[in-house]
Amino acid sequence: MLKHIEAGALSVAYEENGSPAGAPVVLLHGFPYDVHAYDEVTPLLVQRRCRVITPYLRGYGPTRFLSGDAPRSGQQAALAHDLLALMDALSIPNAVLAGYDWGGRAACIVAALWPGRAKGLVTGNGYNVHDIPGSAQPQPPEDEHRMWYQYYFHGERGRAGLEQNRRELCRLLWRLWSPNWRFDDATFERTAAAFDNPDFVAVVVHSYRHRFGLAPGDPALEDTERRLADRPPIAVPTIALDGTGDGVVRAGGAEKHARFFKAAYEHRRIPGIGHNLPQEAPQEFAKAVLAVAGR
Repeated sequence: MLKHIEAGALSVAYEENGSPAGAPVVLLHGFPYDVHAYDEVTPLLVQRRCRVITPYLRGYGPTRFLSGDAPRSGQQAALAHDLLALMDALSIPNAVLAGYDWGGRAACIVAALWPGRAKGLVTGNGYNVHDIPGSAQPQPPEDEHRMWYQYYFHGERGRAGLEQNRRELCRLLWRLWSPNWRFDDATFERTAAAFDNPDFVAVVVHSYRHRFGLAPGDPALEDTERRLADRPPIAVPTIALDGTGDGVVRAGGAEKHARFFKAAYEHRRIPGIGHNLPQEAPQEFAKAVLAVAGR
């Protein structure tokens, strides 16, 4: 059921399913996806008596900023504070946090900096906290070419391209990042409606500029960003998922992230699956969430 609640800087639109007395689980989507990534995960969790909260992130779908003057920031700290504010607004002291891409970043940051709010963590591609001070260091060419879209957004041509061709560009990313996933037009269009949010372009462009130190962040979030620059470890039970068919993150990357996790940590590879982990492999994603919840 789609609901709305004021939380921090946002009026958050979110799906809620399951018993209000169930164990809370927050599922967080990435770019360029939306809550429909979890359509097949959610029933599997509800069957196991979970209360499942799936919000539209800032800049997506019906979620809106409460103030016209609020910075349209897409920086990592903003996503984490949005998650905390939503949990506070819903009176959820702690929950299992699960996400990938932008959503995995928010979940990782909350688990790292506010571990009491996370009973456990499921994260696509492992430790998702940006190393902004190190962002100027070149990466292996094979990795650099995968990030072409990020460099595209660094210039005004890329901003205009996203504004004018948001569906075409996002559909291209779906294909490139999940080459083995045969999604149909209806599946894409169900999510693409979320890109019509009036702040989608501003939030996306700021995200990909800020993470490279090319745009200032929200001054109210500078303390959090300073803490993240130290690459804080995560001390809650975690399962990291990697799809071996991921076209944006090299398969197996999370195997190198064990040093960032100070509690029970498990890395699982999912053969042939691309970047959109919960939508491509809902059974495996749900199993990971339930396994962390059981710990």
